[in-house]
Amino acid sequence: MSTRREFLKGVLASGAAATACAVTVPALARETKPRPPEALGLLYDATLCVGCKACVAACKTANDNPPEFSTVDHLWDTPLDTSGHTFNLIKMYRNGTMEVKDQETNGYSFMKTSCMHCGDPSCVSACPVSAMTKDPVTGVVGYNADKCIGCRYCVAACPFGIPKYQYDSPTGRIGKCELCRHRYKDGHYSACAEVCPTGATLYGKTSDLLIEAKRRIALKPGERARFPRGKLGGPDQSYETPAGKYLQHVYGENEYGGTQVLKLSGVNFAKVGMPDLPPDAAAAMSETIQHTLYGNLIMPFAVLGAMTYVAKRNVKPDDESSDKEGS
Repeated sequence: MSTRREFLKGVLASGAAATACAVTVPALARETKPRPPEALGLLYDATLCVGCKACVAACKTANDNPPEFSTVDHLWDTPLDTSGHTFNLIKMYRNGTMEVKDQETNGYSFMKTSCMHCGDPSCVSACPVSAMTKDPVTGVVGYNADKCIGCRYCVAACPFGIPKYQYDSPTGRIGKCELCRHRYKDGHYSACAEVCPTGATLYGKTSDLLIEAKRRIALKPGERARFPRGKLGGPDQSYETPAGKYLQHVYGENEYGGTQVLKLSGVNFAKVGMPDLPPDAAAAMSETIQHTLYGNLIMPFAVLGAMTYVAKRNVKPDDESSDKEGS
């Protein structure tokens, strides 16, 4: 009997020591991974967006996604947010009388919601089976349904709330924008950019899109300038129009380590629904912690120690049991 007590004490001590190590081992974050040099992405310019939602319809068609209804009549596709079947959505900011576009007070604005294709994506880092991947050349964050086990870690990890679980799927699929990578072989590119009539959504290399974004925010409000449409560097579909009033901020240039989708706006990004994020990706820290804890078996021992402690509380001392039996 004393042997059992000694065993429990020994395991408990080991678990406690391991837990202490888990607390004291310094978790030094790795470097945040940069965007690949040839990364592909989008530039969304809210000042050019007219809210027509042609991009939403084109995305549905390109990805063979069904309509989602939010009205009782079910007459047309009316998703209220991105979902497992809606990968791209245009949302609207409203304030007061809504008299002036791209103005915070008594104005309105639009904002595109879709995958940001982070340079160092949390969804890829969190996925335990590599169902989420990042192409080393294009940087596109893709999804492989054949590998997915439906754990939804990617859903919890994304700071933009983009990967969504298809609850109506018998196989538990995730739905998200993959930058229409399945259309590249046919000479196409992102459907949302292909159909945008004003060039509010523009496709191209992120490095080139960043240069274009900075060109725009350097323009004076009302200054006439040419704006490309479709694919930056592709056939010329540009047109001339007065420049809007831009915030001096290219969203996605530095947020979360940099994203491949960049955004311009005349209204504060937080007010149009974009999260305020630090310049380092969370994956840079979380991976280090996970590898430290699990790589050195610290976490398993800590869990074992905690379980042993609970078990020990439910085990009566041998002397007490003997006394009761003797009486």
